[in-house]
Amino acid sequence: MKKIYYLSFLTMLLGASLCAQQVEFEEYKLENGLHVILHQDNTAPIVTTGVMYNVGGKDGARDRTGFAHFFEHLLFEGTKNIARGEFFKIVSSNGGRNNANTSQDRTYYYETFPSNNLELGLWLESERMLHPVINQEGVDTQNEVIKEEKRSSMDNRPYGKLLSAISENLFKVHPYKDKNIGEMEHLDNAKLEEFQAYHNKYYGPNNAVLVIAGDISIEKTKKMVSDYFKDIPKKETITRNFPKETPITEAIKVKAYDANIQIPAIIAAYRTPGFKERDTYVLNMVSSYLSSGKSSKLYKKMVDEQKHAMTVQALNIPQMDYSIYALFAIPLGDVPLATLLSEIDEEVLKLQQELISEKDYQKLQNKFENKFVNANSGVENIAHTLADNYLLKNNTNLINDELNIYRSITREEIQAVVKKYLNTNQRVEIEYLKKETKN
Repeated sequence: MKKIYYLSFLTMLLGASLCAQQVEFEEYKLENGLHVILHQDNTAPIVTTGVMYNVGGKDGARDRTGFAHFFEHLLFEGTKNIARGEFFKIVSSNGGRNNANTSQDRTYYYETFPSNNLELGLWLESERMLHPVINQEGVDTQNEVIKEEKRSSMDNRPYGKLLSAISENLFKVHPYKDKNIGEMEHLDNAKLEEFQAYHNKYYGPNNAVLVIAGDISIEKTKKMVSDYFKDIPKKETITRNFPKETPITEAIKVKAYDANIQIPAIIAAYRTPGFKERDTYVLNMVSSYLSSGKSSKLYKKMVDEQKHAMTVQALNIPQMDYSIYALFAIPLGDVPLATLLSEIDEEVLKLQQELISEKDYQKLQNKFENKFVNANSGVENIAHTLADNYLLKNNTNLINDELNIYRSITREEIQAVVKKYLNTNQRVEIEYLKKETKN
């Protein structure tokens, strides 16, 4: 027992120190426009090298959707100095791991190596930026890979089209209406020259941030960064002017269909501010209050007590220009979808009419402090957060300041934000139904 208490005490001390710990970093810009962020942490002999490009699903022609996600795959094909199919082999054979991901707003590539292979990570990312081979063979190969990904993650997966059903109904003119993975006919119809032009436009040093986090020497790393990246030519500056959405002032009721489900769902989706706005932080807390964990308001009411829902969720999906706030439930038995929506609305209305209890407020604060600490533990997470905060939020130091934003949110502010955005006349109501297939 003494050992258990001792370990618990150590855990508490560690948690307290993590909460107080500042993430130190240095940032600067090369003459070609590449922004560089360095974070030194010599506690473990590992290092993460990442490059985040300011290009995502929203960028490009609307009859050629999915190009950013396509390049997430295509830029692993090979370069002038890396043979086709060798990228992953080089990483794994040198004790590393790597991956990439694409959102509607950015694309991120990264490698984590033992720290004595930092230079290898920098070389790989400089090769990806400067010397990628974009040819028909690679395009054709990745086109088939992406079709299979779409089949497995969307077309043949229960509720796999739910997010696209929300986006295409919530947005009418902004490119967020289109699938991040794109339409397959757009990729099929695209010529090689279009892929090459897309890369030439978006994948330059002045449209990217390079982040290096881990067991490094700052001065030696700066020298390597200069050696591998300073001579990469700058591209033309990108200008963006996406169309603005007209506010929703009357509920939009639609139906969406999915052949892979047996049980329908109900969704209430709201268009909310982009993730740089303070209100987005408040809505994150609202989501947690409503549906994070079995003691949350919606779960306890609809799943545990009334047993009307198999599951219920409140999700805040942050994006740069507009975010998505969605409330989602699947009925248990023959409970009507309208009943679920009414029960969700009752809890939202309580938030608009009453302040949450002081106990619930403190619980939220504790939860977000814990979440913040966990999100910034380990050099991979720190690297991603630093790049994301710089490129998308124009404030690298949010890695240290963001928790203070959550701490400063009041109960009155939670009530005001729910009143402002989560009204029944400001949403899209989606009945997500089983699509009957023909015999």
